[in-house]
Amino acid sequence: MEIPIFTVDAFTNLPFKGNPAAICLIENELRDDLYQSIAAEMNLSETAFITRRNSMDFSSGSRFGLRWFTPTNEIPLCGHATLASAAVLFYLKKNVNPVLVFETMSGDLYVCQHEESLIMDFPLNKPNPQDQYEIKDLLKAVVGDVPIQEVCYSPTTRKLMIRLADTCDRSELTSLKPEAEALLKNESTGKIKGVIVTMKGAPTAQPGYDFYSRYFAPWVGILEDPVCGSAHTVLAAYWSEKLNKKKMLAYQCSSRGGELGLEVRDDGRLNISGQAQIVLQGTLKI
Repeated sequence: MEIPIFTVDAFTNLPFKGNPAAICLIENELRDDLYQSIAAEMNLSETAFITRRNSMDFSSGSRFGLRWFTPTNEIPLCGHATLASAAVLFYLKKNVNPVLVFETMSGDLYVCQHEESLIMDFPLNKPNPQDQYEIKDLLKAVVGDVPIQEVCYSPTTRKLMIRLADTCDRSELTSLKPEAEALLKNESTGKIKGVIVTMKGAPTAQPGYDFYSRYFAPWVGILEDPVCGSAHTVLAAYWSEKLNKKKMLAYQCSSRGGELGLEVRDDGRLNISGQAQIVLQGTLKI
């Protein structure tokens, strides 16, 4: 069996920045263990598998199946690998449709092109305030002694969100170095699958980011996800309310960095926009 495979850097206009995803184009569904073996072999934060629907090819079809796997398990939602999947279909396969629909574990996700960016229609996941005392050891393992402004939790995504105090400098966010072992030791209930650390941005500076973030998910085999689109379904809901803004520009402060445009819509959904760079294409032989 031969499977076309691509590496795409998402949420960036430069190669080797943003978040890399492996994208596989498959004619028919594979065995679940094979999906997982391929994702482990690629060893990126996510590997996505696009499947044809209704016997249409990848250039003319508008609906596709889409599944995402980390090196250790399947996940229900992934933003950067969805953006990367659309980039392969639009840019390489020259898909003729104005909108692509991906059938996923999180429902139908729509992606369209707009100038040099791709825009994804995603759910919005509002987090709820979380008692800090209940998880004080985990908070310490993530941020150490850096002061915390607020902690929230999204039950839908099982993501914990830690907002650093407004007195913090961006360097305090970028210098965080939590250890996977400490995070796993202090959270083993299954309630939390990822931790977002965020802080207010500097919208008056250039390019004017409304907020910054980082994302850690050792519970699914990823110590740090360079740019996490699904985390921004939580972040957008939170910061839109705090800043009283519907349109925001966000930056994820990983070593690779990544920029996301966010728009909270009146219908309760979220538009996530970003650019993508295809850096590798080849064939997987099984």
